[in-house]
Parts: sequence; C-alpha cells; structure tokens
Amino acid sequence: MLARAPTHEGELPLFMQPLDGTSLDKVSLLATITTIQTHLRETDGEASVHVADNGVYSEANRRQLNQANVKWISRVSETVTEAKMLLEEGSERGPQSEDGALSWFSRELTLPQGRERWVVVYTQASVERVRQTMLRQVSKAQTRWEQTCWHFSNQRFACEADAHAALARELKGKPSWLDVHSEVVTHPQYTGKGRPRKDASPIGYQWQLVATVSVNHFQVVQTVLRKACWIVGTNVLESATLSDQALISTYKDQGGVERGFRFLKDPLFLASSVFVKKPQRIMALSFIMVLCLLVYRLAEFRLRSRLAETQQTIPDRVQKPTARPTMRLSSFSVSRALSCFISRRLRLHSSLCYACNLSIVSFCISSGHSTRKSIILPVETAECG
Repeated sequence: MLARAPTHEGELPLFMQPLDGTSLDKVSLLATITTIQTHLRETDGEASVHVADNGVYSEANRRQLNQANVKWISRVSETVTEAKMLLEEGSERGPQSEDGALSWFSRELTLPQGRERWVVVYTQASVERVRQTMLRQVSKAQTRWEQTCWHFSNQRFACEADAHAALARELKGKPSWLDVHSEVVTHPQYTGKGRPRKDASPIGYQWQLVATVSVNHFQVVQTVLRKACWIVGTNVLESATLSDQALISTYKDQGGVERGFRFLKDPLFLASSVFVKKPQRIMALSFIMVLCLLVYRLAEFRLRSRLAETQQTIPDRVQKPTARPTMRLSSFSVSRALSCFISRRLRLHSSLCYACNLSIVSFCISSGHSTRKSIILPVETAECG
C-alpha cells in the first residue's frame, strides 16, 4: 500500500510513504497527517487544512488532531449515533448552489473530542439515483411481503393473542416504508362432522388474521432523502474562514488523489512486469513512480497556468479548444503550447525551444495519464498492485 498526499491546487505530490499491506486506514491516515504536519512546521510551513475520507474519522483520531491544532475535513461515518440523529432531519433543506444541483444545511455539535461543524449534503444526481434504486427495492419487497402475508393469513390460532404474536414475529425485518394492516376473523368450532345445526352452540373458536400490505409513500420519500445525503465534518467552525460550500467542494476535490493513483496504476508504467522482493527496492520503485507523477503534474500545472495567463487554448483529442489540457494530448499540441511558454520564459531560440519541448513531452507521455486541482492536502491510501 502507498500513502500519498498531493496539494489541492495542481495535485502535486507532496508526500508519499510505502505501507504494509495490512495497514489500517484509521492508523495510517493519522500517521500520515502527523508526519506531514511535522515536516511542514520544521520548514515554517503550515497546511491550511487536511482532507481525508472517513477512515480517519474516529474519536481518538479527532481528539489527537484537535489537540495538535490540526485543521481537518473528513466524511462523517453514518454509523455514528449523532449522525443517525441528524440524518433523521433529512427533509430539511438549506442553501443551494447557483445551478440548484446541490443543497445543504449545517449544524455545530459538541462532541466528546471537541466542537465540530457538520454539513449535510444533497445533490439532485444522488437523490435521483437513490430514488430509482428505491423504486426497484419497493417493487420487489412489496411482492415478497404480499406472499408472506398471504401464507400467514391462511393460518389459524387458538386465541387472538397468539395470532397477533405470530404476526409480530412474521413481520420482523419488514422495511419501515411498508405498512401491514390486519383484520381479525373468528371461526367457531362445533362438535361432530359436517354442517352444524342452526341452533347448535360452538364449543370454541379459532382466530385468523388477514394481513394486507401497502406502501407508505411518505416514508419512501424520507428514506430516499436520508440515503441520498452524506455528511462532511470539520473542526473549522468559522464560516467566514471556510464556508459550507467551500467545505463541500474541498472534500469533493479528493478526486485528485484518485487520479494520481490511477496514473500510478496505468499499464504504460509497466510496473506489473517488474518483480522486486526486498522492501527497500519496493520503496525505491514507489519513489521513482511518484517522482514521475510529480514531473507529470508539474508540467501539466505550468501548462494550464500559462494558458490561463495568456487566455489561449489548444485543441484536445477531438479538436475542440481547451484551456485545461492533460499531458496525454498529442505531442504536437502540447509541445506547441510549451514552446510558447519556454520561449517567453527563457528567451531561447524558437527552434531550440521546440526541440527541447519535444523531449519534455515525450518523457511526460511515456510516463502517462490525466487531470487537475491552497495548501490543502487530500490524504489517502490505496493498494498499488
């Protein structure tokens, strides 16, 4: 496994550390953040905030980070008691993004490890995705429970209490958005066989519950909203320092970490064809691969920055203009853009710049993959097999 932390802007690798394959995220993520913070303070630097997934979200980890005055952002696990209670407020809606695709509301909570700000986030895409899933689940569950209730309705019991107790046992595991209604039917019992006489008195009764199933659509909607939302937590309480929307976008930008791991796992690296056994050589290979990622990301960041400064674009793979190209574009397009940058920066002869750029581009493309993004550090671990 490999622990890696890039910067938020440009996704430049700032830290890497090979880990044992049995390492736990709860332990390794905290150790990574602590190590980075120590190195930055030794060089008079400071990360504005560390971003990690819910692997770092435990009471012990958060208490240690708070005591060290480390600012963090993390996904809140939905198994936390306070999170379950907050998600019950799923119908509440607060501010929305400009395009209306994102909405949220925030709460400040006092927890054993300190005060935190939680933001409950909804997106139209997540609501629609969960709604479609719920429709399929409701249809299957309704059919299954209708069959269960039909079989139960054909049973008879010695008393009404036994019938209700049996129904309660039968309904264990029933979803909250299914309602079961029961109707009591009594069956008198007579002595002898055949039809009883009109004036015959019953010697006892048998009880039957006829159960029917219906869908509680209000509960379905509440369940969709509850499942479609997710919670982001931070110990940065001041909205003026980090607004709710900035908190959400910062957490979602963890995709840069995944794009870095995708680069390292790319078949163009041919890492799968290299067999190393000693831990020292594994560490060395990991360092070389991350160093290639650094060169690749740095070239991409400088290219995009220069295009933004000059308000220029280059054609992408489908010949559409883009100001945010990846380094896997055609050699000609990238080298032409880099020629513009180097000639202005170094004042070299254009033909010399072009030749130099081609070698830079060929090196970057041979390393190979894609994409982008105060100092904010997304921290994550992944298997690099």
